[in-house]
Amino acid sequence: MKKLFILLTLLFGHFFSFGQVTGDEDKEMFNQAKDRDQKAIDEAVNTWYTASMKTHEQRIQWWRDAKFGMFVHWGVYSLPAGEWKGKKVSGYAEHLMRKEKISKKEYLEVAHQFSPVLFDADKWILDAKKAGMNYFIITAKHHDGFAMYNSNVSDFNIMAQTPFKRDPMAELAAAAKKHGMKFGFYYSHAFDWEHPDAPGNDWEYKNPGGDLGLYGGVNWYVAHPELLPKAVKYVDERAIPQIKELLTKYHPDILWFDTPQKLPLSENIRILKAIRETDPNVVVNGRLVRSASANFGDYKNTADRPAEFYPVEGDWEAIPTTNESYGYSKYDDSHKSSGFFIQLLAKAASRNGNLLLNIGPKGDGTFDTKDLQILTGIEKWVARNSESIYKTHKTSMPLQSWGVTTQSENKLYLHVFDWPKDGKLYVGGLKAKMDKAYFLTDIKKNKLLTQAIGDGDFYINVPQKAPDTANTVIVLALKEQLKTDSLRYVATNSAVTRLLAFDADLSKGFKFGDGKTDRFYVEGWEKKEQAVKWDFRTTLPQKFKIVIKYLAGKDAGGSYNFKIDQQEIKQDVLTSDKVISQNIGEIQLAKGIHHININPDTISKNELMKLLEVQLIPIN
Repeated sequence: MKKLFILLTLLFGHFFSFGQVTGDEDKEMFNQAKDRDQKAIDEAVNTWYTASMKTHEQRIQWWRDAKFGMFVHWGVYSLPAGEWKGKKVSGYAEHLMRKEKISKKEYLEVAHQFSPVLFDADKWILDAKKAGMNYFIITAKHHDGFAMYNSNVSDFNIMAQTPFKRDPMAELAAAAKKHGMKFGFYYSHAFDWEHPDAPGNDWEYKNPGGDLGLYGGVNWYVAHPELLPKAVKYVDERAIPQIKELLTKYHPDILWFDTPQKLPLSENIRILKAIRETDPNVVVNGRLVRSASANFGDYKNTADRPAEFYPVEGDWEAIPTTNESYGYSKYDDSHKSSGFFIQLLAKAASRNGNLLLNIGPKGDGTFDTKDLQILTGIEKWVARNSESIYKTHKTSMPLQSWGVTTQSENKLYLHVFDWPKDGKLYVGGLKAKMDKAYFLTDIKKNKLLTQAIGDGDFYINVPQKAPDTANTVIVLALKEQLKTDSLRYVATNSAVTRLLAFDADLSKGFKFGDGKTDRFYVEGWEKKEQAVKWDFRTTLPQKFKIVIKYLAGKDAGGSYNFKIDQQEIKQDVLTSDKVISQNIGEIQLAKGIHHININPDTISKNELMKLLEVQLIPIN
């Protein structure tokens, strides 16, 4: 326990490293905040938190097995659906109250019209289940402070303020239990625009934590500790009582939190303590008690709306959404394809992560037809390929050009996103003896012909047309325990091999982007000694075109040296407000091991660039 205390103390030390202005008064305020938070950490580590971690493995196991879940953002904001007083409101529809600076009185007028008569709890749960989802999380209270359940703590709730007069959370909890679905709530514990004591509403109550940055901005509780009693009052009288209410009335399997930075660390720790005292078995996500270096959650949360995943150790979860808004917006038609999410699910499983896919239901209680189309596409794929996702784990196979791999016991699953046009799927790095290869969707498990081309390298003869354009799964049945070569394998017949910066060997100082579309970059390239490297193998000679993709805005600039084996290519960084795809030349590669190094030559501004990826495109 002493070792754990020392480790967490060191980790949380980074949390307090933000800057302070000069002056004894400000220094004293900073020390008050630091001491208060450290006292909460010490008490947690020495008592209840350490005790709660003794049962962590038991409570998290169902979540690890689940792999895939549905996230639902649904509330009063779903009725205006991204519109206010005849005007389109861009961005997150669930942030309508904040974006339009709507008073509580005006918001209640919307609530008085909210009557989702088409809501069907069984259908929601079954739609999720048919799509392969094994847990379901819904917004019991979002940032607007409106409780979507029958709350005895506050009358700002669906039973008291809407003509609907039903408790959809109770109906969903019952439906989830009926259909064998794990169930839980999103609860906004730190951001509450309705409550006069809570952070966030700076237009009606002039409270800290809002867009105006009042009282020192994000660190208001450091600069103005005299304001903290109001927030403590909110936590004592609203947040903790409602969280306990959800736990005791509905018995959820999981609680999901967000925006912990709106409250000081000590308050977030106090909330977690109340949860553990009320229900020691409920899973809690990683956005309640966390800093830049550590968190007290049961698992880690990565960034929202990801396109690619940065490296994460341990249990983690990503939360994509079908379009861009989490709540329903009638103006948001940026829906991705079902294939995008099928591939994202496979990518998450290949890295031991979970995917929690968000749907924003409409104000009438139905799912948008575009969301249903996405779910139907996922459902069709999962019905035939579930074996390659559930009860699988990350493999030791090297990264491949065509997709990702998962494993379950003596079966290796090849998730092929990019199908080879010449009918040869090249696989590299498998050292274990193989029984046979076959399509997962082939009931008869007809053997696919394979041809060895080296120690652990081979190709599979496949049809020229992919059986599934989103993700065709090929099973490799192994005769022995998996053994592999860890060096990345580049197939010379793939249309393009993407060497992501997320997967590179990085020098110290780099940070990861959040993984969203065009944001899966590494940043912080501020020193000439920093380098980005990839090592890989090819089993055939091939000529490639080299394309480098990056972001370089007004704060980036300089030149760099791109070295592949013994060939060096020097380039200037191009600047733009959009992603730059720079064709930097061609290279003939022989069979064997190759090395790519990118080093700064000059850095003329704050950083060289934000590197996304290097693409190797075969030239025939």
